[in-house]
Amino acid sequence: MKTISRRAAIGLSILLATAAPTAWNGARAQTVQDEQLWVNLTLQGHSGRLVHFIELQPRFGSGAGRLDHGLFRPAIGMALRPGLSLYQGYAHVFTPRDGTRDLHEHRSFQQLSWVMGRPWNGELASRTRFEQRWRNDGRDMGLRLREMLRLEIPVARSGLAALGYAEMFVALNDTDWGARGGFDQLRSFAGAEIPLAGASTIELGYLNQYINQPSGRRRVNHVLSASLFVRR
Repeated sequence: MKTISRRAAIGLSILLATAAPTAWNGARAQTVQDEQLWVNLTLQGHSGRLVHFIELQPRFGSGAGRLDHGLFRPAIGMALRPGLSLYQGYAHVFTPRDGTRDLHEHRSFQQLSWVMGRPWNGELASRTRFEQRWRNDGRDMGLRLREMLRLEIPVARSGLAALGYAEMFVALNDTDWGARGGFDQLRSFAGAEIPLAGASTIELGYLNQYINQPSGRRRVNHVLSASLFVRR
């Protein structure tokens, strides 16, 4: 397990170091870049082996000057063993549009969260999420697989930790509302985890979102990401 954890940690470090430059190079050939602000509130809790979370997230784009998306995502699950939990969840994503009807996406998802190891006195974790997606501008169901590797390493006795993660999105089929099978997007984050009272934390940092759009277009969002996790 130690060997696996070390290899995974090294792999995550390399991915985080290369993902943003790769996205930036790809952005030179595409049409859209944007500066954004994502604000996240996540409430997490447990009762015995039963676990749950509720997530609220507004995302502001166009230079962080207008609402791009609003996301509501609750889930309930079971702790299979310490550090390993399985969830069933739902997500509603609202996208306002000018001059036409707003876009609503509904998702059912299954999620496996796994603490893989504790390298350098920190935590290496994996989150695997399988989504079933429906939108009000089409009839097809889209299937998407997401895999995140996350590494946090304490840097101060106060509990302050350096934090990085990379999450790959892969669409598994084509839909009549625009999804195309294959690589969908990559998110790469670098920042800090700040401890609060109890087990609650704030995560603050830079997120690079590289999106593979239809017709060979690319989009790169440079995001200031601020997340509050309230754990009980």
